[in-house]
Amino acid sequence: MNKYFLILALGMILFSTIPCREGLAGPWDRLTPQEQQVLRPFKDRWDQLPADRQERLRRGAERWQRMSPEQRKEAEERFKRWQELPPQERDLIRKRYHDFRSLPPEEQERIRRGSRWFHGLPPQQRENLREQWHKSAPRGHRNDRPHRPFHRPPQK
Repeated sequence: MNKYFLILALGMILFSTIPCREGLAGPWDRLTPQEQQVLRPFKDRWDQLPADRQERLRRGAERWQRMSPEQRKEAEERFKRWQELPPQERDLIRKRYHDFRSLPPEEQERIRRGSRWFHGLPPQQRENLREQWHKSAPRGHRNDRPHRPFHRPPQK
């Protein structure tokens, strides 16, 4: 079970965007027993971690505890796919995520709506749209690598 907690904690480090204040998490003994169980891989170096990172990890542990077994399994699968990506692709995803988070909320919502619409299409229609976009997009705006879904599990 510790493997799952480590995966969650690392995933939360990568994706957490929660603003944190200094000193929120504090010393290891101030964590709840449940948080300590989830964050056990960090115990030996907990006091050396910056306060904002401690807090992100603590909040991630809270979220993990609230997840259903199915949600935990999905999170583990996403993290496994993340780990399998080449470093350059991870860097590109981080940059795009940062760029997205810096957009105004209205623009973020517009993009989310478009994404929900796109992912609601049948797989073949999505692939056709991808091909059309690759053929018509200006050189600087197209992504010349083959599509590999990251956030969505394969359709059954």
